[in-house]
Amino acid sequence: MAALDPLLQYLVQSGGSDLHISEGEYPKVRVHGSINVIPDQELLTHDHIRNLLQSICDPKAYELYMKTGDLDFAYSMDEQSRFRCNYLKQKNGLAAVFRLIPTEIASLEDLNIPAVVKEFGHMRSGLVLVTGPTGSGKSTTLAALIDYINSNYNRHIITIEEPIEFVHSNKKSIITQREVPIQTPSFADGLRATLREDADIVLVGEMRDLETISLALTAAETGLLVFGTLHTNNARKTVDRIVDVFPADQQSQVRTMLAASLRGVVAQLLMKRCDKPGRCAVNEIMFANTAVSAIIREGATQKLYDVIIGGKAEGMQFMDEAIWDKLQAGMVTPQEAYMKAIDKTRFKKFLPQELAHLGDASGESPLEH
Repeated sequence: MAALDPLLQYLVQSGGSDLHISEGEYPKVRVHGSINVIPDQELLTHDHIRNLLQSICDPKAYELYMKTGDLDFAYSMDEQSRFRCNYLKQKNGLAAVFRLIPTEIASLEDLNIPAVVKEFGHMRSGLVLVTGPTGSGKSTTLAALIDYINSNYNRHIITIEEPIEFVHSNKKSIITQREVPIQTPSFADGLRATLREDADIVLVGEMRDLETISLALTAAETGLLVFGTLHTNNARKTVDRIVDVFPADQQSQVRTMLAASLRGVVAQLLMKRCDKPGRCAVNEIMFANTAVSAIIREGATQKLYDVIIGGKAEGMQFMDEAIWDKLQAGMVTPQEAYMKAIDKTRFKKFLPQELAHLGDASGESPLEH
């Protein structure tokens, strides 16, 4: 048993999502969104934390971490428990965060993701973006969508991830999973290679730079179905982010490419439940119809709001509507709805009197910064 395993076992048994260890601090776990100290643990000294980190890490990778200050990899403690590990350095010394990855891939139904999201799995080409802040369950939703395709279609699916989180076994499809930087140096390199690997579908774990975004657009244009993730909160910001990555003189061309290849955006947030322990996902869903394509080409993304509201019959959903539904169902508190909403004024009147001063003139959520 690795020296770190008892702490990871505590994380699993407590129903938590993340373990935090940091030099000079007590070990902590995040359970249903709140971070708490693990009872009966000693303060982590330099030698103690080094021993914990080295116990599950390849010596060469640990050497790289000591040199660069950052390391990402996945660790399987046993058949049921797999973790995404992030080693970092901070002002007091060494630190790490371990995210529990479910070994069972949940279905879209299990996750309560709107059934219309399956439509993206039926598509043959184009770009589909799943977006949201860190820790909002993007990877979980994408894994469920890939599993749905794997169960229903004969496709070759390539995933490029850092690290590989959910391990897929072949069902009807062939799934090739590649980890950055182990099996391919970068997302861009992995994406470039898919064009020669007889792929039907490619999942890009993170579209974080101009080169990766540019290659994803090209791959979508050449007939691949590309799934990618971005850290944006809604459809409008997602379109803006993709265009803004490019230099000003290329932006009109990028808008034309994006208008032609974008198939849709699924934005996701996690909200803390008040009716029972846990969190629930809320989604904004946009399908790229002719109106959406025209708006992207014009660069008038502020009009997307009206298209999403008007596209309810096609399965589109605005984020605040999804939040409103959870509030009406008594699943979340007015404070939680207010904090996560885009248009704050709609939710402000439901806040308890003592919290009504939270409303700020900008109407922006603290989460959006």
